[in-house]
Amino acid sequence: MIELALYQPDIAQNTGTLIRLAACMGVRLHVIEPTGFDMSDRNLRRAGMDYLELATVVRHMGWTAFSDWRASEGRRLVLATTRASTSFLAETYRSDDILLMGRESAGVPDSVHAAAGLRIRIPMMPGTRSLNLAVSASMILSEALRQTDGFPPVTDQPA
Repeated sequence: MIELALYQPDIAQNTGTLIRLAACMGVRLHVIEPTGFDMSDRNLRRAGMDYLELATVVRHMGWTAFSDWRASEGRRLVLATTRASTSFLAETYRSDDILLMGRESAGVPDSVHAAAGLRIRIPMMPGTRSLNLAVSASMILSEALRQTDGFPPVTDQPA
């Protein structure tokens, strides 16, 4: 199944929101440390609400640990980056993809960029720089889940 990864996230609220997204969509979330906040920070809990207990969050103690794990699993790394020339809508996703989002403040270093098997971007209006990290991840994850038939089934459960 598609998974989501955050490279050294800076903002607890975005990570909390993505923990909630991961729980609701049934995908694992990988957090590549160090983070710009304490993972037990109350802002993370506020944004993640009670979904923290429902999500599967895997913490990696750095890029090397994550990269070694990914290589051992044979998973393709799909990097969301403003440096890509291809729209996320123009690509074909695989169920073994890991969607990697860079740091809010700095993206990813060149070595991480080079490790990606696929680089994608979200098309935006001229004169705009970027979307919120959680919004961007949600858009890309949604398209990847749609293509791989990975959305959870619709049920009659109340919200």
